[in-house]
Amino acid sequence: MRRDYGRFLPGLALVAALAHGAAVPTAAPASPPAAPETVPVAAQAACVTDPATPKRQFRGMWIASVANIDWPSRTGLTPAAQQAEYRGWLDLAQQRRMNAVVVQIRPTADAFWPSTYEPWSQWLTGTQGGNPGYDPLAFMVAEAHARNLEFHAWFNPYRVATHTDLTKLAASHPARKNPGWAVAYNGQLYYNPGIPAVRAFVQDAMMDAVRRYDIDAVHWDDYFYPYPGSGGVFPDQATFAQYGAGFSIGDWRRNNVNLLVQEMHNRIQAVKPWVKLGVSPFGIWRNAGTDPLGSRTTGLQSYDAIYADTRRWVKQGWIDYIAPQIYWHIGHPSADYAELVRWWSETVTGTDVQLLVGQATYRAGASGQDAAWQDPTELTDHLTLNRSYPRVLGDIHFSAKDVRADRIGAVSRVATDHYRRPALAPAGVGGAAPAAPNLTSAVRGTGGVTLNWQRGATGSTAAYAVYRLPGSGTVDPCDLADARNLLGTVRASGSTGTFTDATAAAGSTYRYLVTGLDRLHHESAASNARVVTGTGGTFSVIVDNATAGGFTAATTWGTSSYLPARYGANYRFAEPQAVSDPAWFSATLPAAGSYRVEVWYPADPGYNSATPYLVATAGGTVTARVDQRTGGGQWRVLGTYDFAAGTRQVVGVSRWTSTQGYVVADAVRITRL
Repeated sequence: MRRDYGRFLPGLALVAALAHGAAVPTAAPASPPAAPETVPVAAQAACVTDPATPKRQFRGMWIASVANIDWPSRTGLTPAAQQAEYRGWLDLAQQRRMNAVVVQIRPTADAFWPSTYEPWSQWLTGTQGGNPGYDPLAFMVAEAHARNLEFHAWFNPYRVATHTDLTKLAASHPARKNPGWAVAYNGQLYYNPGIPAVRAFVQDAMMDAVRRYDIDAVHWDDYFYPYPGSGGVFPDQATFAQYGAGFSIGDWRRNNVNLLVQEMHNRIQAVKPWVKLGVSPFGIWRNAGTDPLGSRTTGLQSYDAIYADTRRWVKQGWIDYIAPQIYWHIGHPSADYAELVRWWSETVTGTDVQLLVGQATYRAGASGQDAAWQDPTELTDHLTLNRSYPRVLGDIHFSAKDVRADRIGAVSRVATDHYRRPALAPAGVGGAAPAAPNLTSAVRGTGGVTLNWQRGATGSTAAYAVYRLPGSGTVDPCDLADARNLLGTVRASGSTGTFTDATAAAGSTYRYLVTGLDRLHHESAASNARVVTGTGGTFSVIVDNATAGGFTAATTWGTSSYLPARYGANYRFAEPQAVSDPAWFSATLPAAGSYRVEVWYPADPGYNSATPYLVATAGGTVTARVDQRTGGGQWRVLGTYDFAAGTRQVVGVSRWTSTQGYVVADAVRITRL
């Protein structure tokens, strides 16, 4: 469960007790050296992908049950009402194009399934041990998988209760039967991590769910030993005297947690090797002022305060993914988001551990938060910064109610900037891609285009990815390199599969393909393609800087025909400057819908490395940055966007960038999908 981080870092506002816790660039030469007429062989062989539509990206949302933070919204709801609420959370995840939910199913040494180890959770019925009338975990997993969302089962290993009275626990509770296992500290009850029998028991309790349910991951948050509080020293000195020979008390506590992590990972792998073990720890391991291996921060150190040696878990490969809660803004004086992303990225380098980032979505636009969190771009800037670190494979947002609240439009901005298309989850270690499926039919009907296929002949297929390409003709493998043509994913069931493309335009011709995915998201080769013809052909328009009525720019934009890789007779260029002076390409779009936007420019080493392209979508203007030093002389995909019908300025090239070198406006191509 998340914690009040305001007590551990100066300048941070308090979190609820049970919550997750311009310089002017130097101009390029007026007549730069001519760029080569052809792209180098290596560049031709590589696919040019759209950074705004990554094909592999973990997108998760925490759904907290303790204190009814997210689900159920209150105790005592009927099974039908609980189920309806949960389906609503999954609908939200789908709407935001997420591919995973992280659901708390063991919040206080109790269970959201009929456990043989611990009583029913009080957060279901209001009474610990009270039967809710159905199996919530079975229901939750089935509903998530029906939408092909990963289900990460979120357990709290050691917390017993949010009070200190053992008699308030259900009579069958293990802590009442074994009172020596429980420790009261800072107003709550915990299992004592230093007792070997406790460590074995909590593993048994969690493994019960692993064995009996089709979960995709075991997920732990930041609670191991409790955070330091007003209760003084954690009272485990007698336990240390009994079991801690050869250790200092700090090293002994860390060893107790290390053993829990290592043993649980081994037990999961022995039973279901496709089930991942993931941890979302406090964002700071140690500060560099304490340990040269630490981050350049000055906040609470999880290594010392809660005895979580998270860096060691990564280096030893005891976990499959780590999702540090980096709950501070970019530039925070004590815990800069940018610094912590850098540190964690370096930490996972050289390991097989996947790096996700826990995002403080609960802070965005919330009253009492720092000024940075009142800026609707703060959260989206986090994900933009993540792109600079290839080891960052995605994000988890705390929590569901904050994703739904979308204060100041921060979540909508993230979705627009980073979640434009569906995405496949990052591939895990082990497993193997199945054989390609056989796409048997693609038929246009009143509800769209319905696809049917057969499972690949070999391998284990857990899901399918469905792609749609505009027009007919051969398929370029690069068309599947990112998510610009990805329609969605489908959970595998039986030997056949089906999908209906309800967004297919009646007048457009399309090619459809399907791939298979194993349980760890390794993707097969593509199926055969099926072409569905339209009644009027695919709409596509090219607007050049010389197109009459299609291009406007101020006199500050020069004209050049110097580079041969231009589109048409010439192109426009301007020096970067912090002014609102974009050059605009206009077009007439025949209907509202989804369009692919491509850009053409002549590349040169002296041009701008982050040229801002402005895309005036139906939901607002989106900025996509392109490195115009490379990749020129060809159509480069800027992204897939939703536009309204009509004639308007669609794509602009802005001068407002702090990077050096001319920005170039040459041509755009807009194709309806």
